[in-house]
Amino acid sequence: MTSGLALSQLKNYLVEVEALCKEVGTFQMQHWQTVKSVDIADKGLNQLVSFVDKESEQKLMDGLSAILPGSCFIGEEYNPDSVLSDEPTWIIDPLDGTTNFLHGLPVFAVSVALWDGGSAQLGVVHAPAMQETFTAVRGGGAYLNGKVLQLTGELNLSQSLIATGFPYYDFEKMSPYLELLSDLMRSTHGLRRMGSAAIDLAYMAAGRFDAFYEMGLAPWDVAAGILLVEEAGGFVSNFTGGTSVLFKREIIAAHPALAKEFLQRVSDKLA
Repeated sequence: MTSGLALSQLKNYLVEVEALCKEVGTFQMQHWQTVKSVDIADKGLNQLVSFVDKESEQKLMDGLSAILPGSCFIGEEYNPDSVLSDEPTWIIDPLDGTTNFLHGLPVFAVSVALWDGGSAQLGVVHAPAMQETFTAVRGGGAYLNGKVLQLTGELNLSQSLIATGFPYYDFEKMSPYLELLSDLMRSTHGLRRMGSAAIDLAYMAAGRFDAFYEMGLAPWDVAAGILLVEEAGGFVSNFTGGTSVLFKREIIAAHPALAKEFLQRVSDKLA
């Protein structure tokens, strides 16, 4: 299945989507560090949501509907159990890193992807507190604030910095996860846990991280980031090396020079 959207169309959409994400980011910054406990709802174990999440999502949906009328949506707060249709679908996380946001940490982002023809065609991850916007269109490269991102060169696992996320509600694989964590602690420059998968993947595309793995993720956590990494020349798969990632709730992303070895490390423990 191929997308019916031409590269020129996608680039035009990207300009509008980037502007919309920045507008939503400005709204979030107006409320950052001011949200009170009474404004926060608990959706389940370690899953928080505030009026900022909900308002951000509505702003995104209104704006994206105007950009591409008739398109569908999958989002964390809106219709999270929906499935992909044959129509172009926006996969959105209005505030990835809500817990960071609510605790005053600057690591949170607006994440938007346009999914069509079986893959992400457009992706934006906007981190308003850090004034960074990562963008990509399928076949058009990946960028950070307009600067080209490209993962090249040789790299050893021993020289790498790895990103991950801790399981926060599904602890079924906690033991092998901790074994892998221990292994990577001993064989790399270290590990980082940012608290936002969208930012993890964006940082991967920018070469700040050399590999990333996490389980328990939803489509809106990874849709835009997958495209960023792929367009920067990186490797993306599930824990068994397959290309099905969006609904798999597990992901590996790596610098191309590390892809084979890193996949094997993760697969041995978690697949």
